Amino acid sequence: METEEFFLPRSRAANERLHALVPGGAHTYAKGDDQYPENLAPVISHGRGAHVWDVDGNRYIEYGSGLRSVSLGHAHPRVNEAVRRELDRGTNFVRPSMMELEAAERFLATVPTAEMVKFTKNGSDATTAAVRLARAVTGRPRVAICGDHPFFSVDDWFIGTTPMSAGIPTATTELTVAFPYGDLAATEELLTRHQDEIACLILEPAGHTEPPPGYLTGLRELADRHGCVLIFDEMITGFRWSEAGAQGLYGVVPDLSTFGKALGNGFAVSALAGRRELMERGGLRHSDDRVFLLSTTHGAETHSLAAAMAVQATYAEEGITARLHALGERLAAGVREAAAGMGVADHVLVRGRASNLVFATLDENGRPSQPYRTLFLRRLLAGGVLAPSFVVSSALDDADIDHTVDVVAQACAVYRKALDAADPTPWLGGRPVKPVFRRRA
Repeated sequence: METEEFFLPRSRAANERLHALVPGGAHTYAKGDDQYPENLAPVISHGRGAHVWDVDGNRYIEYGSGLRSVSLGHAHPRVNEAVRRELDRGTNFVRPSMMELEAAERFLATVPTAEMVKFTKNGSDATTAAVRLARAVTGRPRVAICGDHPFFSVDDWFIGTTPMSAGIPTATTELTVAFPYGDLAATEELLTRHQDEIACLILEPAGHTEPPPGYLTGLRELADRHGCVLIFDEMITGFRWSEAGAQGLYGVVPDLSTFGKALGNGFAVSALAGRRELMERGGLRHSDDRVFLLSTTHGAETHSLAAAMAVQATYAEEGITARLHALGERLAAGVREAAAGMGVADHVLVRGRASNLVFATLDENGRPSQPYRTLFLRRLLAGGVLAPSFVVSSALDDADIDHTVDVVAQACAVYRKALDAADPTPWLGGRPVKPVFRRRA
């Protein structure tokens, strides 16, 4: 039984106020307090670099910053300076600003596999625009999603396939089908079964495992052979895999791709990019039916585009992607060593590319366990580590990694006790954490 207690009274009070005013107590389900141990969901006061402070005054080393969006660290000086420079010049006008042109030029130089780009504010708008465009150019109704990837959009075509499908007509959901990652034969069978019905294949080009040899090339060939649009969701892989995303790293060119998260270092900007022939259908220089591609009041706010340009310059000039990988490799090695030292190497697992690490918590039977995740998160929080994942930012230093590994070792010692007891309950401090996608609250 743990003896050290860790209280967050001000965070707890703030969470109560949030729930009274904001459905779910947060504006993103993945930030909800149900994702954290009971009464141990910090409410953030501010952040700088790789650290955040909660309203109780506790400092944490933070991982997965801003749901992977803050890859350079909080309040990055170069990004903030670029944003500050634009704020005094106005943020939104009745006509395009020069910033829109310059940001497009910079983005297409960074992602040379794309020929045109349109900016918006969030990832869902970009992926849904890609799907709408694919349906328009192919004249086909169905969307094929990679069923092994957790999230593509808040819109009906995707959310209808999750347990949180309330409010979405069955007829809409039935137009979305799924294919397994890494299995070309199964994908071809799906395309053949729905011959001339599937508008697009949409997937994250890489995830917690590397693409099998020849897989992305094979998918490109399948899409061409069956006349459907290949869409890469690069929200996570963009910049973390390479400055040009997974398509830049693996050398397979999609028809359309979407970027966001790291693109703005926390500022709201995302992008739909792709082949001119397709993208222009959302423009004015064609004779086909017009596609309402993306049209958002705030899509081209000057300060967010300035942030994106500063991010791209920083990545290129400072070798940020390589730094993310080096930090992640050091962290993964340390966590694995700590888990092995405490005899839980088969139960606390680190997975994914070094720049995008997640962890799995398995029970005494080797099954994924929310109670054991709760135990693990409690010990991390008490040690000053806020880590819904182990996704690194470039603001971390070796001392941060070393401290994290020390705290993980302490957490693994408690984990071992729970495994020996075949019951983590005494170490949970309340209800277990819950998955985001579930039918009932």
